[in-house]
Amino acid sequence: MRPFNKFQRYEPLHRRNGKIRAREVRVLDESKEQLGVMDLNAALQLARDRQLDLVEIAPAATPPVCRIVNYGKFLYEASKAQKGQKQNGSRMKELQLGAAIDPNDFQTKLAHAIEFLDDEMKVRVRLRFKGRQKAHKEVGFEIVNRFVNETALHGRPDSPPRMLGDRDLNVVLSPLPRSQRGRGPGVSEPRVDSRPTPPAPVSMAIEK
Repeated sequence: MRPFNKFQRYEPLHRRNGKIRAREVRVLDESKEQLGVMDLNAALQLARDRQLDLVEIAPAATPPVCRIVNYGKFLYEASKAQKGQKQNGSRMKELQLGAAIDPNDFQTKLAHAIEFLDDEMKVRVRLRFKGRQKAHKEVGFEIVNRFVNETALHGRPDSPPRMLGDRDLNVVLSPLPRSQRGRGPGVSEPRVDSRPTPPAPVSMAIEK
């Protein structure tokens, strides 16, 4: 008699609509234009108004990134893009970060990473600890995790950042399918506030 197979919980390829768990999400529309961060209920209502689906495309981002799209068309576009990526998957660029990286240098490296990911290249991000920096590795992890988060509209990590030896912190980013990418760097989009706007104060002119 064959052994009984234990029940395995089914995890969908993409969470969508009522299956999305986050309380707030970053939203892209059908054309991948960024609509900002909004409450999940507001995003779901926006998708319903357009008779489309709300699909979670970057669950690891903070907050998760969702796109308003026809889910069937979305899967078809993703399948076509993945076939093209297999032909270019061996190409990889490497970017070096430092534990004391200058903010301008961080933004420059971030722009390069997004450019490479949008050109269908993998990106290896390496942060090397020097001297006393090795005693404060949490600083390096914070920098690399921020880098991963700010590229989430263009690529996803193959695995969480991890140490290779005692000095190097590494993570490899793979490009998202074109149908799932946002436009632009995705780090300065406006936040959508659903609260009512209070009336502007009325200024009174005083006659002398």
